[in-house]
Amino acid sequence: MAQRKKSSLSLLVLSFALLQLLLFLNVRAVAPAPVTQEATEAQALLAWKASLENHSLLNSWSLLNNSNATSTESKRNSTCNWLGITCNVAGRVTRIKLSNASLRGKLDNLGFSSFSELTILDVSNNALYGTIPAHIGTLTKLNILDLSVNQFFGYLPLSLGNLTKLTTMYIYENFIYGSIPQEIGHLKNLVDLELSTNLLAGTIPLTLGNLTKLTTLYIHRNNISGSIPQKIGYLKNLIELTISFNLLTGTIPPTLGNLTKLTTLYNNDNKISGSIPHEIGYLKNLIDLQLSTNLLTGTIPPTPGNLTKLTALHIFENNISGSIPQEIGYLKNLIYLQLSTNLLTGTIPPTLGNLTKLSVLHIYENKISGSIPQEIGYLKNLIDLQLSTNLLTGTIPPILGNLTKLTTLYIHRNNISGSIPQEIVYLKNLIDLGMSFNLLTGSIPSTLGNLTKLGSLYIVAPAPVTQEATEAQALLAWKASLENHSLLNSWSLLNNSNATSTESKRNSTCNWLGITCNVAGRVTRIKLSNASLRGKLDNLGFSSFSELTILDVSNNALYGTIPAHIGTLTKLNILDLSVNQFFGYLPLSLGNLTKLTTMYIYENFIYGSIPQEIGHLKNLVDLELSTNLLAGTIPPTPGNLTKLTALHIFENNISGSIPQEIGYLKNLINLQLSTNLLTGTIPPTLGNLTKLSVLHIYENKISGSIPQEIGYLKNLIDLQLSTNLLTGTIPPTLGNLTKLTTMYINENNISGSIPQEIGNLKNLIDLEISSNLLTGPIPSTIGNLKNLTILSIGDNKLYGSIPSQITNLTHLTQLFLGVNNLSGHLPKRLCHEGSLTKFTAYSNHLTGPIPKSLQNCTTLIRVRLENNQLTGNTSKVFGYYPNLIYMDLSYNDLYGELSPKWGECQSLQKLQLSGNKITGKIPPEFGKLSQLQVISFSSNKLAGEIPKEMGRLSALYSLSLNDNELSGSIPLEIRMLSNLNVFDLSMNNLSGHIPKELMSCFKLLSLNLSRNNFTGSIPFQIGTLAYLGNLDLSHNSLSKEIPSQFGNLKMLENLNLSHNMLSGHIPSSFEEISSLTSIDISNNNLEGPIPKNKAFQHAPFEALSHNKGLCGNASGLQPCNSTFIDKGHLKKVSKVVIIITLSISGLIFLLLACIMIFFFLKRKARHTAIELQEMSKGNAFSIWEFDGRIVYDDIIQATENFDSKYCIGVGGYGSVYKAELSTSQVVAVKRLHPLEGGSTRDQKSFNNEIKALTEIRHRNIVKLYGFCSHEQCMFLIYEYMERGKLAGILSCEGALELDWIKRVNVVKGVASALSYMHHDCSPPIVHRDISSNNILLDSKLEACISDFGTSRLLKPDSSNWSSLAGTYGYVAPELAYTMEVTEQCDVYSFGVLTFEVLMGKHPGDLIHTLHFSTGQNILLKDVLDQRLSPPSAQTADEVISVAVVALACIRANPQSRPNM
Repeated sequence: MAQRKKSSLSLLVLSFALLQLLLFLNVRAVAPAPVTQEATEAQALLAWKASLENHSLLNSWSLLNNSNATSTESKRNSTCNWLGITCNVAGRVTRIKLSNASLRGKLDNLGFSSFSELTILDVSNNALYGTIPAHIGTLTKLNILDLSVNQFFGYLPLSLGNLTKLTTMYIYENFIYGSIPQEIGHLKNLVDLELSTNLLAGTIPLTLGNLTKLTTLYIHRNNISGSIPQKIGYLKNLIELTISFNLLTGTIPPTLGNLTKLTTLYNNDNKISGSIPHEIGYLKNLIDLQLSTNLLTGTIPPTPGNLTKLTALHIFENNISGSIPQEIGYLKNLIYLQLSTNLLTGTIPPTLGNLTKLSVLHIYENKISGSIPQEIGYLKNLIDLQLSTNLLTGTIPPILGNLTKLTTLYIHRNNISGSIPQEIVYLKNLIDLGMSFNLLTGSIPSTLGNLTKLGSLYIVAPAPVTQEATEAQALLAWKASLENHSLLNSWSLLNNSNATSTESKRNSTCNWLGITCNVAGRVTRIKLSNASLRGKLDNLGFSSFSELTILDVSNNALYGTIPAHIGTLTKLNILDLSVNQFFGYLPLSLGNLTKLTTMYIYENFIYGSIPQEIGHLKNLVDLELSTNLLAGTIPPTPGNLTKLTALHIFENNISGSIPQEIGYLKNLINLQLSTNLLTGTIPPTLGNLTKLSVLHIYENKISGSIPQEIGYLKNLIDLQLSTNLLTGTIPPTLGNLTKLTTMYINENNISGSIPQEIGNLKNLIDLEISSNLLTGPIPSTIGNLKNLTILSIGDNKLYGSIPSQITNLTHLTQLFLGVNNLSGHLPKRLCHEGSLTKFTAYSNHLTGPIPKSLQNCTTLIRVRLENNQLTGNTSKVFGYYPNLIYMDLSYNDLYGELSPKWGECQSLQKLQLSGNKITGKIPPEFGKLSQLQVISFSSNKLAGEIPKEMGRLSALYSLSLNDNELSGSIPLEIRMLSNLNVFDLSMNNLSGHIPKELMSCFKLLSLNLSRNNFTGSIPFQIGTLAYLGNLDLSHNSLSKEIPSQFGNLKMLENLNLSHNMLSGHIPSSFEEISSLTSIDISNNNLEGPIPKNKAFQHAPFEALSHNKGLCGNASGLQPCNSTFIDKGHLKKVSKVVIIITLSISGLIFLLLACIMIFFFLKRKARHTAIELQEMSKGNAFSIWEFDGRIVYDDIIQATENFDSKYCIGVGGYGSVYKAELSTSQVVAVKRLHPLEGGSTRDQKSFNNEIKALTEIRHRNIVKLYGFCSHEQCMFLIYEYMERGKLAGILSCEGALELDWIKRVNVVKGVASALSYMHHDCSPPIVHRDISSNNILLDSKLEACISDFGTSRLLKPDSSNWSSLAGTYGYVAPELAYTMEVTEQCDVYSFGVLTFEVLMGKHPGDLIHTLHFSTGQNILLKDVLDQRLSPPSAQTADEVISVAVVALACIRANPQSRPNM
């Protein structure tokens, strides 16, 4: 015994000495680690970020330099997770997509040479400037280059010619000058080249003729000169060619006739001369031909008559002579024909009468003679006919009275004689009629008074007017003040005394773009919608335009305030300033525009209140102020606007109640007050608006009941009251609204039953009353709504059976009945007319068979019937569904075999049949479903082999066949599933070897083959699955060693290899996997030291037990002795002797310490082993990283069996308790409420869901440690957050601790967590309930998201794809219509939360679809939390940036919102 002890002590001394030696040698021998390509790319990106002047959205671009950083933090800060960065499997950057990222700076400091794998570079729509660096040419794998809409200047670098794989190059809308380099011709893969709207000069290089794959060439709006090269004709794949608005000269090359695929040819606004080549007639696919505003001569060739697809032919403003060819009459698709301002002679050909689609015909300012042909009267779609300033004779043909759509008829300045025909009175839509300066005789027909829309009538010559010059100068002064006015080239005055009369006429104010004059030459209309204008209105001298009736500058980029002197336009009828960037207050002088009939100021940034003076505009018919930042209340004075037919003030911040005076507007047809902060009740006076057809008050905070008086609005077609706080019952008087087609009252607190009178609404098309508190049965009268296409009554408390009369709704396309208490059978004749596309009745108590009528319902797209007790043979009740995308029948009582007919559902993407009693084999026909993404057949009784045809499902990313009776081996064809993320075959009877071909499924995140009969060794190729996070091969018969290649699984978090026959040592390469958090290698034949990895060292003894001889620093294991030291280390014995000799005195001391530690650990290990043996008798608890029984008892004791004094919060799913464990660790315990109706949860699916949630790792997501699942008690264990809910902090004095920096960090933390859930989890996780109550703060006031996934745990019917969920005030508006939860719903909620953090209180539904602008600074200052002092200069920029992002997030259109 003494000898054995001595030997043991000697080994200890030797081991310790060896360890000291290794450490000594390591310190001296470690060389700097080689810099990886990934690190080089990261450093290049960070260097560029540091050089930018603004990069506020690139907060995720950072590397943790803290050596204590967790693996989760390291992963999160990987380059591949940064905003706008995409990597390949090897971690190399392949895409940089930073469009609209608010970047300002240069590209010079971006080291392009570091990105050898880059295929896409998109930095469009930013404020980048400087030159385009020459070293961009090192990106030799680049496919797409998008630098458009920035401020780049300088020359295009010649090195662009090196990008030979480029297919798309966008550099439009910059300030690039110089010529287009010849080297562009090297880019032979180029498909789309867009260099428009720059300052390019020089000529078009001949080398462009080499780009034979080119389909789009845009070089318009530059200063390019020279001729059009003949070689353009080589681009035979060209579809769109725009070279307009340049300085091109020479002739149109005949080779353009080779471009037979061309649909668009824009060559207008150049200096092209010569004639139009007859080869243009070969372009038989041409739709739009524009050659206007050039110097073309010659005649119009007859060959354009071959262009039968042509819809627009513009050749005005040239010097073309000769007659108009008869062949133009063959262009029967022509809509626009503009031949004006030329030298055309001859007569108007009668064949123009064939152009029955023509809406615009301009032949003015030519030398056309003869009479107006009768055939013009056949053009019944004509809107604009201008034949003025010619030599026309004869009379006005009466047949012109057939042109009933005509709004403009100009035949002035001709030699037309005879009388004005009576038939002119039929032109009821005529607005402008000009017949002056002719030889007309007779009297003026009295019937002209019937032309009620006529705004201008000129029959006699006007008197000279001196105001023309004043108006021209006012317009030119405004043009000069604009920052962009590229479309106003025609706005100029000729000062050349030698100018021809034609040139003088062309440059008259009345011929300028967007300007219309009366006969006296006074400006009456300024219509510049969509004219690419940028600037202010301040410099437009409104007082010069005393005759102005229309001012339309909509859809531009005009900004600044609306000038007060706009009130001088006293004759104005129409004012349209919509869709610009105006800010500030509405000027009070608008009240002077008393002739105004239409005022459009929607989609701007107008703030302040609606002025009382609006009430002076008593002629106003249409008032639209929607989508601004208007606040205050609705003034009562609009009640004076008795002619008003449309009032739109939706999407603002208007508060207060709806004024009673709106009930005076008895001509109102359209009233839209939605998406504001309105409170109070719906006024009963709305019942006076008997002409009303549209009433929108949705998305406000309206309370009270729906007034009975709404039932008086018998002309109402569209009623939308959703997403409010309405209570009470649905009034039966709504049954009087027999014209109603749309009724939305969903998302309120309406109770009671659905009234029988709803069946009177026989014109109803869309009825949505979901997400309320409705009870009672579905009324049978609903079957009267024969026109209904959408019926949504889900998420209520309806009970009883589904009435059979619902099958009378033969036009029904969408039927949503889910989440109610409905019972009984599904109606037998459901979808018997075959129009149903979406049908959900999940989470009810439905029983009985699935009706056979669904078998023939080929229109179905989406079906959700899960979580019921439906029965039926699956092989008989389902048929052919060519349009089906989503089918979920999980957790019912279905039986039978899977039908081969499923293989015919070619559109199917998700099929979930888990939790049934389906038997038989999986049909090989499933291999035909090329679009299938998710298969879930788990927990059934499927048998037989997995068909090899499943390998054809190239789109599949989740395959769950677990808990069945499948046998045979895994087919080798599984290698073709390259998109597979989740692969679960656990709990089957599969055998054979695990195929090495699994390495081809390189996107795998989770692989579970546990509880089968697999034999042989684990294929080392699994070590190549770089993204694998969960690997479970337990409970098989696997043998031999664990592959060392497992060390390459850098993202592995959970590993279970237990209950196999594995032998040998555990590879030390596991020490390199920092992400590993949970392991189980028990019940094998493993031996030797465990890896020095936290997952192994912190593993419970059960996870390591029942092996041959493991040792190491872990609970229950013996320490390792020299027996387990690597042979390579023993070779250094000689060095050890030297070290021992040199440090003998120190070793004696260390020896004594080792003896004491050895005996202490040995005694503790023996005690722990006894304790673990006692606890291993039974464990009903699964708590990751904890022993279940101990933690359970600890929690019960710490909370005194959940005494209320430990309760720190109560939610919809349970109560939360604070528990201090015996280890002094504090955790939060959520004790779950029992499910309603006593329903039970499926234990297996619950456990799997919990496990999935515990595997989520992010510093800004509250850690879920595990759970207890028991009949008597069920709870979840979370990380404890000391400061509690964000809502609580903001609502108390603690808000002062949250200074502006901390608030910005709170927002960033939530954004980072959501980005992780949306982009780093697969499939993506949608939180569905982002609110200040679900954001918790730790002791340092750092934010963490909580409560994600809980609702899915307790209501398994709720999925990542659809479910109506969330907290009122945070829910995205589209949920009221779609019931489909997407990542964009979280984005919307995040935007609301962000404003709440900035304001210190819930903001209500702030403005949607807006971007931050200069004018918003005032508003932002006003709404920031007044309890804090204003942000300092250092923090103001960040606060503003956060607000800008928030505004983008709460846009009404989900497609317009940014991604997280």
